[in-house]
Amino acid sequence: MAGTCRICGRPIEDGGGPGRAASYCSQACRQRAYRERKRPAGAPAGELVSDLGDRLRRLRLEPAVAFHADVEALSPRFGQLRRLAREARETMEPKETREAPEERAEPVGDEGAEFVTPAGVTNPRDGGFDTLVEAHRRELRAHCYRILGSYDEAEDLTQEAFLRAWRARDTLEDVGNPRAWLYKIATRVCLDFLRTHNRRPAPYEPVPGMDSGDGPPPPSLPWLQPFPDDQLPETPVSRHEPDEEAVAGETLELVFLTAIQQLPPRQRAAVILRDVAGWSAKETADLLGASQASANSAVQRGRSALREALPGPREDWSARPPSADDLALLQRYMEVVARADIDAMVELVREDAVLTMPPNPFWFTSRDALFAFVRPNLDPASPMFAGHWRHLPVRANGQVAVAGYLQRPGTSVFRAQLIDVLRIEEGRIAQITTFEPHLFEAFGLPMTL
Repeated sequence: MAGTCRICGRPIEDGGGPGRAASYCSQACRQRAYRERKRPAGAPAGELVSDLGDRLRRLRLEPAVAFHADVEALSPRFGQLRRLAREARETMEPKETREAPEERAEPVGDEGAEFVTPAGVTNPRDGGFDTLVEAHRRELRAHCYRILGSYDEAEDLTQEAFLRAWRARDTLEDVGNPRAWLYKIATRVCLDFLRTHNRRPAPYEPVPGMDSGDGPPPPSLPWLQPFPDDQLPETPVSRHEPDEEAVAGETLELVFLTAIQQLPPRQRAAVILRDVAGWSAKETADLLGASQASANSAVQRGRSALREALPGPREDWSARPPSADDLALLQRYMEVVARADIDAMVELVREDAVLTMPPNPFWFTSRDALFAFVRPNLDPASPMFAGHWRHLPVRANGQVAVAGYLQRPGTSVFRAQLIDVLRIEEGRIAQITTFEPHLFEAFGLPMTL
């Protein structure tokens, strides 16, 4: 025996090799010791409970838009409290009381996703693999989403990255930075995918018989999907060297996603690693498996192209929480659509508003063209009347958004129809991106009202 583990007190088997004696029995205990060293002094759980209590007492039930905003602001705090409770439970739970590996599938993260242990393979809990995965699942999914622009594909490729990592879990003992190790695997999975799929935007094509407006055709991204805000990482990633950044770290706005999708895959990954995920120049090169000179060149070229693709005059594309005026505009938008007040809707939209509907081919670059298309569908007197609408507010890509439900003529149920993500500029809606309803469940939304 080489001694006992400093965390759990279990004996440590002596491997008989040269070098310093082990202090921990497993990678899980080593990570737990690291968290304890990094955890600030005091009782953060107690502080969170106190803060949540104060926030709950200050909840504004009226107006509804303020109530929704206050509840949304509580979500990250509850997430942090759940994480602390999970860590406390793991600290107290004896290993021998856990279920045997053959009795259940191994979870890799939130939202009920599972990592299934193949038959005859040792439990990935050995070495703390599931703890590592759980700690970084949300962060890596957002990273994959930025590279790909598709929620479904980001979910699939994050799972593929964890599968590759699990197969290589025996190397974890030699990994100095497990987070960087997972980022490297996830980035390579995404680049492998992009090598076999053409994911470069092209301008929308004219739709025969339809007036799309007099503005230039916007980029078409049929694979683009929204990302639920409540699935973002609970805490922002650390930043390194902020010199000459084209963007700031936490942005997921659709206009940024559209712009960065226009970069070649390696440039895209280099800019996201460097300027969004916050890795240093040397770390970015290591994660890409490239020389530092090559990685720096990719970052510089990507930054330059990204500046040209992002619309002006805004220079800072960091995440911005919606203002009270934005939320009031959203509430007004839902009200006027519910009563089919088309003239009031027109007043909420900029003259140069852009609407796209990925993966559908329809697009509009002016308010007049947009409402020429929409008006017959909203007017109960029109033979093209689609039905009555109800909306629920949601948050997607750091932007205000609505989930739309349609009650078709002759029916009594409002059924899921679309998600509209709105970009607001100078007090009016500047851009609407309309998505199909298949991601309602990912947003925690019912399919009918």
